Order: sequence, then structure tokens, then C-alpha cells
Amino acid sequence: MRRPPAVAGRFYPARPETLTRELERYITPSAAKRAALGCVVPHAGIMYSGQVAGAVYGALKLPAHFVILCPNHYGAGGPLAIMSAGVWETPLGDVPIESKLAQELKQACRQLEEDTEAHQFEHSLEVQLPFLQHLLREFWFVPIAISVGNYARLEELGHGIATAIKKVAQPVLVVASSDMTHYESDERARVKDRKAIDRILALDPKGLFDTIHREDISMCGYGPAIAMLTAAKDLGASQAELVRYATSGDVTGDRAAVVGYAGIIVY
Repeated sequence: MRRPPAVAGRFYPARPETLTRELERYITPSAAKRAALGCVVPHAGIMYSGQVAGAVYGALKLPAHFVILCPNHYGAGGPLAIMSAGVWETPLGDVPIESKLAQELKQACRQLEEDTEAHQFEHSLEVQLPFLQHLLREFWFVPIAISVGNYARLEELGHGIATAIKKVAQPVLVVASSDMTHYESDERARVKDRKAIDRILALDPKGLFDTIHREDISMCGYGPAIAMLTAAKDLGASQAELVRYATSGDVTGDRAAVVGYAGIIVY
């Protein structure tokens, strides 16, 4: 299966040379890169959230293998949709799916369904790939789209991811693609988002789930974040760091209705 880009030219530039210049602009290289178990990275258009995503990826000692979890914004396909073979295209070239890791994931988490429909038009995973392509000569990944909102199923997925990662012979980074509060005032978004961020920093997936629902926080990728946190804890995570937070208002100047973006690394 060859999955063509769905949002090139809209969420990020379609011309390779233009995209490369944008990535160089937004990626913040760190002198002391660290290996990590997981991260939360935003997925808006690169002009809005690129600085936050670039700060995360620039701070990491990146492995060659990834599990990338994204929300399913369009409701197409299955509730927990995985692709186990093929390549994803971006303007910077092809990225292969890690089939061996995908098979381990399906063995460890039986609720995963082989499903290309959920991924066909989904932007939230696709926009992560150019950042990784710019920083790595070669890498492999497994895509999982999530439309499940039940905590027990998200926790089960997280445990399954950790089990699968333990069985493979190479480091794997679990990426949770998520934006934060949507279309509230900048002031209100920052207050709400801080409550969710604090639960992630505390490595508290159930607390994140409860906070999202109690405070009515429109964090689209809370499912990926919960699964990532659960997996990271099983893999020995001991701390998390907020690398950068911003809102769309920082770019547009419109503070009346913003989207929040948090970049968090779990070690």
C-alpha cells in the first residue's frame, strides 16, 4: 500500500525545497539531545504549531523506529486502526512502515484493526513525518489512528504498545499527536491546557482522562496521549518535561479564539 500525502500544500509546503526551508526555520536544535520513551507533539499547520513540534524533535536523540499515534478527526475506518505494510509519501520522499513491529503490536493488542481508510485523509499523523525526515536519514514507523474515547481501551492499547516494544531489538519512540484547547480565548485556553499538561507531566494517564472530561478540554489527541503515557510508564518512564507551549494567537495576534499547542517529552 502506498499512501500519498493528503495535506501537502495545505498544512505544510508541497515543494521539497520550500518545506526544507520551513523545517530548518522551525526545528530548534539542542546541544544536549536525550533519548526518550514518548512525546506529545502538535499537528496544526506548520506556520501555527511548527515551532512547538520543532522544539520537541530538536531536543530528542531520535531512534530509527517509531509508533505514531494520532486522533481520527474524520471518523472514517475502525476505532483503533493500524497499517502494517507499505509506505507513506511526503514531498521529501517515502517513509516505510515497520512491519515486524506492527505485527508485534497486533499480537499484543487484539483490538487493533488493519485499516487504511482511517488513515487516508488524516493530517495529524502525516504532518509529523517531514520533521523526522529532515532529521533522520532513514527511519521506520507504525501508524495508529484512534477514535476510541473509553479509558480502559486506551489503557489496554498502551499496555500492548509497551509489550510489543519490549519484544523488538531496537529503541522505539512513541509519538502522541495532539493539539490542545480549540477555539476558546487565549486566556481560557492557557488555563485549561495547563491542567491537562500538569497531568501529563505527572505521568498520570487516568488523571489526564478525568481532567479532560471534568474541565471540558477539547484536546483532540487525549487518546493518543493516554496510550503513550501508559506505554511509557510500563517501559520505565520516570519524568516528563514541557519543552514549549504556544497558541495560534502567538502567530495570528487573534486572542479571541485560539488553538493551544504543547510539546512534551517523556523520559
